[in-house]
Amino acid sequence: MPMHARQIEDLLRESFPNARIVVEGEDGVHMSAMVVDESFRGKNRVQQQRAVYAALKGKMDGPSGELHALALTTRVPD
Repeated sequence: MPMHARQIEDLLRESFPNARIVVEGEDGVHMSAMVVDESFRGKNRVQQQRAVYAALKGKMDGPSGELHALALTTRVPD
């Protein structure tokens, strides 16, 4: 079952309650997300992205994952 932008945002919001989160995409399978959060400060890009993928709670795992692709941008607030 494809995931809608709001579902992805809700999952991310659980782990990043104070983040600026923008999720876009029409098909529910190939989506993009931008997460701007203070918790990323001092972490490299890989660590930041791992934290976001962990927040998705397995929704991208394996060929049967609900979310096939997520173009991801992470950064700390200015």
